[in-house]
Amino acid sequence: MSLKKLRSKIDSLDKQIIQLLNMRAKVTLDVAKVKYKSGKSIYAPEREREVLRKISTLSKGPLGSKALEAVYREIMSSSLALEKPLKIAYMGPEASFSNLAALKRFGSQVDYLACGSIPDVFLEVERDTADYGVVPVENSIEGAVTHTLDMLVDADLKICSQIILDVAHNLLSNCPKNKIKRVYSNPQVLGQCRIWLQENLPHAEQIEVSSTTRAAQIAAKEKNSAAIASLLAGEVYKLNALARDIEDSPHNITRFFVVGKTDAGKTGHDKTSILFSIKDKVGALHGMLLPFKKYKINLTKIESRPSKKKAWDYYFFVDIEGHKQEPRVQKALQELESKCKFLKILGSYPVGE
Repeated sequence: MSLKKLRSKIDSLDKQIIQLLNMRAKVTLDVAKVKYKSGKSIYAPEREREVLRKISTLSKGPLGSKALEAVYREIMSSSLALEKPLKIAYMGPEASFSNLAALKRFGSQVDYLACGSIPDVFLEVERDTADYGVVPVENSIEGAVTHTLDMLVDADLKICSQIILDVAHNLLSNCPKNKIKRVYSNPQVLGQCRIWLQENLPHAEQIEVSSTTRAAQIAAKEKNSAAIASLLAGEVYKLNALARDIEDSPHNITRFFVVGKTDAGKTGHDKTSILFSIKDKVGALHGMLLPFKKYKINLTKIESRPSKKKAWDYYFFVDIEGHKQEPRVQKALQELESKCKFLKILGSYPVGE
């Protein structure tokens, strides 16, 4: 078949795709009306998970599941925007890793609000300036993000989704690598790229700043300077990527929570996050964990934080497998509540990734 005929065939397929996408959008508007009447949230993480799972199983190739997920992420982002103008708060500024995580989950068709701190993200959602917030909770190298854990103690918000982001660090600059005299970045990021910097820029001064985005802003204006930041930061601040993926560990992953005022429904592959405080006696923590063993519930994470209300008083943050609506999870949590001083169910959400 000639190139002209092949392109004509693609044009015909594009016409059908556009017609089908608009038909899908019209159904989405009908869905929005039903949700509005029943008081349900526009964003449904459990439905999102179901759609992505189905497209992965339906495809016979040659497009892979990641490519299809990227396409459908934007389709669902457009659908959300049609149903209701959504605003997502994240710890900014623009091009931060929280921004990247928010884009990964909600796509480009919703509105975004950059916040100066994690408490600000919670505040914007609590006062309805934003519909949802995206906050970092854990890094595979640096560990827990304590500011987020502390906010979850008192905030009247629920975890309704999680985002897993592969963190890649890149050397960004508008001058040749051999001319770089200063490298700017977040202190944690400089630490994660220590070996690469020693081998490739041993004479460059390493300067710590508040964020990778701030580093990009400085490098864009200052001569003989570079930043270690995301590729998105390079695009936003018009910097060239001189070297990509320069982190010392190839398994640098950050986990984010989506927080809001609504619960996520069951998908059959869920996780529940809780926090509790214990009575000050020997073996107290062991006793708290027994209900999970009794009902065969796997604990995937446990983290302690000082309560800040009383010396040597701690909160324990625990992730368990299963949804809070499942009978065995309900029973385990009921028994836990009878044993501990304080229990808060932070939310159930699809594992997803």
